[in-house]
Amino acid sequence: MAGHSQFKNIMYRKGAQDAKRAKAFTKLIRELTVAARAGLPDPAANPRLRSAVIAARDANMPKDTIERAIRRGAGGEGGEQYEEVRYEGYGPGGVALIVEALTDNRNRTASEVRTAFGKHGGTLGESGSVAFMFERVGLIQYPASVADSEAMFDAALETGADDVVSADSGHEIYCAPDDLSTVRDGLEQRFGAAQAARLDWRPRNQVPIDEDAATSLFKLLDALDDSDDVQRVAANFDVADAVLERISR
Repeated sequence: MAGHSQFKNIMYRKGAQDAKRAKAFTKLIRELTVAARAGLPDPAANPRLRSAVIAARDANMPKDTIERAIRRGAGGEGGEQYEEVRYEGYGPGGVALIVEALTDNRNRTASEVRTAFGKHGGTLGESGSVAFMFERVGLIQYPASVADSEAMFDAALETGADDVVSADSGHEIYCAPDDLSTVRDGLEQRFGAAQAARLDWRPRNQVPIDEDAATSLFKLLDALDDSDDVQRVAANFDVADAVLERISR
């Protein structure tokens, strides 16, 4: 399994579902608020907000909670002012990590991220220290049920996408950052609203890691995921299926 920003779906993850749901809601509410503040509070006219609303609905967030977060971002209600921050560093096995966060307190977030790296064998670096190992891309995601891999590939090609990765878990369509809106709109005309459509970090190369490094790395990813401030993590690890299966037991 290759490391990427959707590592939360790795099968080894277990734990209290209620706690995970609460944390997921916290992250989604922040994204809804920031997306509404950054553009129009109408999902139809704000692609980032539309993606955030879809993600919130997929997580079974109540409608009134979604609407309240949008009103807060649009200035209808008071609340924290979140800003986007990014951290870069190395994890166990030399794995490069990019951590994206939404925070109302830079000092708190930096401390949490630094502690997670230090406690689990990682090293937090300076801005730009690992970004060159990734390419900035547009990412559009659809569930596997909307189309088979061939149909999705053909449709993505017609809209100007660069690559499609299809699996049982769904389709990931990659494009140049400047083409994100065009590709997203073209696919949505054919398949309906996407699960997600955003800028993302895609590793240029994968770093193979052994079981010991993978065990420590996943603990680091868990610690980062536990932070309410951390929204996404991109990583360039590659773990053999057999190793992943042993770790998941």
